Amino acid sequence: MTQAEPDRVIAIARAWLGTPYHDQASLKGVGCDCLGLARGVWREVVGPEPFPIPPYSRDWGETGPREVLAEGARAMMIEVKTEAAGSGALVLLRMKPRAIAKHVGILTGPATFLHAYERLGVIEEPLTQSWRRRIAFAFLFPQR
Repeated sequence: MTQAEPDRVIAIARAWLGTPYHDQASLKGVGCDCLGLARGVWREVVGPEPFPIPPYSRDWGETGPREVLAEGARAMMIEVKTEAAGSGALVLLRMKPRAIAKHVGILTGPATFLHAYERLGVIEEPLTQSWRRRIAFAFLFPQR
């Protein structure tokens, strides 16, 4: 599997900036959550989604041992070590220590990332140490 061009991934992701936050949605300019943002970028970079995403609750990842997002990403993306992840990489973040990774972002530079955040919508912000230490997994979008 070959990696998609990082600059293309970033440009496509940035086109989602300002999209309002909406649980389980994935429509640029209309509404999305963090997974919906990743799904929308996937559709533009790679093509149709390989499988439907089942409905999920807001607290779906609060308990349980399975890394559901990582398992799904592993099936269709190129996994890289978190410390090797660069611009254009999809990162999965743990929102609480020892919890499973349930938040998704896209690195846009060495110190910035883009994600959909409740009440804020799709934003690009500094990848502070607080955010950086939450990164649990990293993946590259494949080339179409």
